Amino acid sequence: MRALVIEDDDRVARLVVLELKRAGWTVDWRATGREGLSTAIGEHYTVVILDLTLPDLDGLTVCQSLRQVSNVPILMLTARDAVGERVRGLDAGADDYLTKPFATMELLARVRALSRRQPTVSMPQDTLRFGPLELSLSRHQVTVDQIPVDLTRREFDLLHYLMSNPEITLTRDMVLDQVWGWGYVGTSNIVDVYVGYLRQKLEAAGSPALIHTVRGVGYCLRSDGSSA
Repeated sequence: MRALVIEDDDRVARLVVLELKRAGWTVDWRATGREGLSTAIGEHYTVVILDLTLPDLDGLTVCQSLRQVSNVPILMLTARDAVGERVRGLDAGADDYLTKPFATMELLARVRALSRRQPTVSMPQDTLRFGPLELSLSRHQVTVDQIPVDLTRREFDLLHYLMSNPEITLTRDMVLDQVWGWGYVGTSNIVDVYVGYLRQKLEAAGSPALIHTVRGVGYCLRSDGSSA
């Protein structure tokens, strides 16, 4: 059985890795969300143990992105014990939730329980396509008709969310929650700004206008040229 630990706290990570290895698991450890997500997508694991607070991609974003391509059981670790935080983690796709500090016996019991679940067999979808757009999660790359487009992390996450929900109107609040995350403090105008950046880069690479404004609501990725 193989486990992937995505945790930036060395002390916690080493403890978890040590206890899992003692229990007979093969364990990989990644200290950043981006590395962890890439590894989880590229390899087969029985369980992923994911910290909520990571130095680049936060655990919620990693969990949501991984859920787009895999149904591997996810145990989320966090120092936050508020009910709202647990709900966010579970809604993001986590299968179980454990707050720090935790007893190693409980951690191992929860991991064993998750490992007994039989996930539905499916082919991981690393690449999303919409019209001339192609987005690869593992390579963190976007192309327009095979022409690479240089996007910032936030622009990439925004496009990923749009391409994961084609032909669906996404409100600004939905985009803020899924792309900027629960910790964002600011106004929804930031969504308009980044949609503008994304449109400019995609269209400069030859893409037709695919991100449409739904007035007073938000945005929709669709192939027709009509405006809402």
